[in-house]
Amino acid sequence: MRTSRMIRVLLTALVLLTIPAASFAGVFLSVGFAPPALPVYVQPPCPGDGYIWTPGYWAYGDDGYYWVPGTWVLAPEPGLLWTPGYWGWGDGAFIWHAGYWGPHVGFYGGINYGFGYIGVGYAGGYWEGGHFFYNRAVNNVTITNVHIYNKTVVNERAVNHVSYNGGRGGVMARPTAAEEAAARDRHIEATATQNEHVRAASTNRALLASQNHGRPAVAATAKPGEFSGHGVVAAKAAGAPYHAPANRGAAAPRANNVPRPGNGNAPRAENAPHNTPAQRNVPRPPSAANREAAPRENAPAARNVPRPPSGSHSQSQSRPGNTARTQNVPRPQSAPKPAPRTEAAPHEASHPASAPHGEAPRAQNAPHPEPHSNGGEEHHH
Repeated sequence: MRTSRMIRVLLTALVLLTIPAASFAGVFLSVGFAPPALPVYVQPPCPGDGYIWTPGYWAYGDDGYYWVPGTWVLAPEPGLLWTPGYWGWGDGAFIWHAGYWGPHVGFYGGINYGFGYIGVGYAGGYWEGGHFFYNRAVNNVTITNVHIYNKTVVNERAVNHVSYNGGRGGVMARPTAAEEAAARDRHIEATATQNEHVRAASTNRALLASQNHGRPAVAATAKPGEFSGHGVVAAKAAGAPYHAPANRGAAAPRANNVPRPGNGNAPRAENAPHNTPAQRNVPRPPSAANREAAPRENAPAARNVPRPPSGSHSQSQSRPGNTARTQNVPRPQSAPKPAPRTEAAPHEASHPASAPHGEAPRAQNAPHPEPHSNGGEEHHH
């Protein structure tokens, strides 16, 4: 069992070594649920010669998925094309594979981002003689100082708005031989302008899927980081009905052998018997402030207490077990000192010094009650 696991780990390491260095920045970002569908939007006009269209996509941050608007980006150098990033299902999660610049377009999950990115390769244009030739059949090019051509693009794969590869409902595409060869090309990471564009999108709460429900107000921009103004395009519709992801967070680990209040795990007294059943509905003992004013409930009631001689006690003599009243008891000339009382004995009525013998038995060591613990975008294919 361990041997097979080690083999899988080694194979995974070898696969990672074959991934372009430019992809390392995002390949370890994984999410337990799929990104929303690509929204429907149109492409803003191309701002100038040498700008390459980079399609929008759903990125993931601390507050969930957020939309990174599609935008025109000036290529780092002539001859380079953009391979979009994509989400791919693997090892029980959706893993982000970052995009990169290279002389050829590589594998981007078979996702139909539109505007020339039809799932395989790029049909939006090509480089020649240091200039980029734009295919107006899939690009919004209105300026006259750029090279243009028209070529109808045929979508060989089904047109949809799915934004991830593999898994349930994902695009079932695998790299072609040309895309595998492109993976071995020289690659350049996303430019600083692109990274700033992503950072700005991550701080815009209107771009959160939980806020726009898959229909961002800023779906595309003419230039990176410009989220307002003439070049901003809003999404026409969500690519599919938005459903908030279910909470798939792992259950919080439970601490073992930690005493919980009120469950019988409180420390026991030294001489307390073990396995004492939990006491329920046990009346709480009086507080220390009330012990002098109220008799203890568990103290035995004094019975057969002889009455004092007539005239020395009031007609409303207090009965054992009740609080003694002394309002109508005549007081002797010289008040005797009160007899010492134990804390566990009930209070007695005040008697003259010449009280007869045979006092009520006092309860000693009465038990105290224990406390009770309670992009698919609007394509022009």
